[in-house]
Amino acid sequence: MREGGLVGLYPGTFDPITNGHLDIIGRAAQLCAKLVIGVARNAGKGPLFPTDERVEMVRAEIAPIAARTGTVIDVQPFDSLLIGFAQQVGAQVIVRGLRAVSDFDYEFQMAGMNARLDQQIETIFLMASERHQFISSRFVKEIAQLGGDISSFVPKLTLERTLRRVGRP
Repeated sequence: MREGGLVGLYPGTFDPITNGHLDIIGRAAQLCAKLVIGVARNAGKGPLFPTDERVEMVRAEIAPIAARTGTVIDVQPFDSLLIGFAQQVGAQVIVRGLRAVSDFDYEFQMAGMNARLDQQIETIFLMASERHQFISSRFVKEIAQLGGDISSFVPKLTLERTLRRVGRP
């Protein structure tokens, strides 16, 4: 880790990880000396992939970003309160990606609550790149399950695993 650098936490379910997620991770890695990707267990959302497989996919997909940026990127599952996990990993900032105005309302409320729980941990928002603004894991899963082409929304390994998971060759 770069001496005295910023430790960031980028949480999500990553079910599956998308090119939009990778865009945010790549940009956050340029800001942080260490970036923890927190993969939320969140069984309530009915994930397509079990947590361990999501962690494995995220690790595989982010390896080139870590190599390119020189940033230490760690991937860990979590099932606790986000602010507690941030404290546990020593994060100084929570990184959140925004795709549209509708994301901002929810994220603004979450940032406010997190600030009340720990004023030392800041939330930073990164706008999704224009070409990734419409991508969501939920849409990717739906399109894959209905036979559509998701190849422009997810990286190669994730594409193969997602298609297998939904029963497509």
